[in-house]
Amino acid sequence: MPAEGATDERGFRVALTNFEGPFDLLLSLITKHELDITEVSLSAVTDEFISYLRGLDSEEELDRASEFLVVAATLLDLKVAGLLPQGELVDAEDVALLEARDLLFARLLQYRAFKESARWFSGHLEQESRRHARNVRLEEQFRQRAPELLWTLSVEDFAALATLALTPREIPIVGLDHLHAPLVSIREQAAHVVAVLRRGDPVTFRQLIAGVGQPGVVVARFLAVLELYRHAAIGFEQLEPLGELTLRWSAENWSDENLESLGADYDE
Repeated sequence: MPAEGATDERGFRVALTNFEGPFDLLLSLITKHELDITEVSLSAVTDEFISYLRGLDSEEELDRASEFLVVAATLLDLKVAGLLPQGELVDAEDVALLEARDLLFARLLQYRAFKESARWFSGHLEQESRRHARNVRLEEQFRQRAPELLWTLSVEDFAALATLALTPREIPIVGLDHLHAPLVSIREQAAHVVAVLRRGDPVTFRQLIAGVGQPGVVVARFLAVLELYRHAAIGFEQLEPLGELTLRWSAENWSDENLESLGADYDE
């Protein structure tokens, strides 16, 4: 909102029963709650604005009219909110409309802010349009300050760079070797685990896979340990999470026939 002393005397002025002066000053007084919006005759303001437009050219008339429509719509909303009954029992919609009063003022201020920003950009664009680049060679005093270009590369260096740039790049390929990895039997790995643990001494899982280089064998051996534990054939100890896993044999009755059904779930 413009200050009271910053109004444009050449702009739109209104003459009402309770106010006479620039339209921007009227808006300023309403915004500062120094003038009650319900006491302002918006129809009289509209009539005077239409008369004011007749004295403007077509381009300025359209610009001022669009600005006035937004301001008038905001003032109309404010006046409707101010004329609602103020009793103890108020409809919820009326209360919401009253609470939206500050939002209506904010919309009015936002519109004027955009107008001022557009005016600022327009003025600066017009000012910058008068500038023209000076298309001349560099002055001699500045040309002498530029260092002379010295080549530090030899012919062999340029040949190596050319070879590196012109050498065809190797086309990346996706390896399929992992798709043809040999199958690992969980039963065979379980038989190895049983043979090691039935000797009687506790064995860590790290010792159980010592010397194994194939990841598939390590995974199959771990699955075999889980299957043997599910069949209550072995027990284990682990003092801390992700710590060393110590395995021991715990089955009292065990035969090699039990290995036939071991790991059947993984064969499907």
